[in-house]
Amino acid sequence: MDASKKVDLKIIIIGALGVGKTSLLHQYVHKTFYEDYRTTLGASILTKVLAVDNTPLKLQIWDTGGQERFRSMVSTFYKGSDGCVLAFDVTDRESFESLDNWRDDFLEKVIPREQDFPMVVLGNKIDICDRQVPKEIASTWCKEKDIPYFEVSAKNNINVAEAFETLAKQALTTHKGIFESYLTDSIKLTPNDKPKKSCC
Repeated sequence: MDASKKVDLKIIIIGALGVGKTSLLHQYVHKTFYEDYRTTLGASILTKVLAVDNTPLKLQIWDTGGQERFRSMVSTFYKGSDGCVLAFDVTDRESFESLDNWRDDFLEKVIPREQDFPMVVLGNKIDICDRQVPKEIASTWCKEKDIPYFEVSAKNNINVAEAFETLAKQALTTHKGIFESYLTDSIKLTPNDKPKKSCC
């Protein structure tokens, strides 16, 4: 593994207030879970270094506030993202129903807009019995949008790493594709159309 080829990727996690975004991040990055986190105001950033397909990656993961009144501020953090985690709480139907808005808002702000932007959906708190969003409904929503879906528990560390690593793989593939097409475009030195004959 060549450390000089380390790829930096910006990942952002968005979703309604209280779905457990901060808990998911701390479980993934620090392998810790706390019952009480203060509400994230704006954004905080955690980093995680890992290897995907022999490529060293440094994930810069942006944890964002889910309060409606901070929505416009949070959307300023979307710029430059390589991947997006959409999170909801399986015990809170409203948090699932707001996914469309979060996703649309994100895709609107990310330029260029790509419908196949690297994204995963996490249904958190599967350790709690009082479930309000059936797995089938969440899976169907994700299938329609072609987004991988993971049922996770930040508390019991179920599927958390798998979800983030799936997104990291997608983001790396997209990143490599953009980088290669950028290089290819730079190398095209000859114009495609034949030069016009000059008179005289």
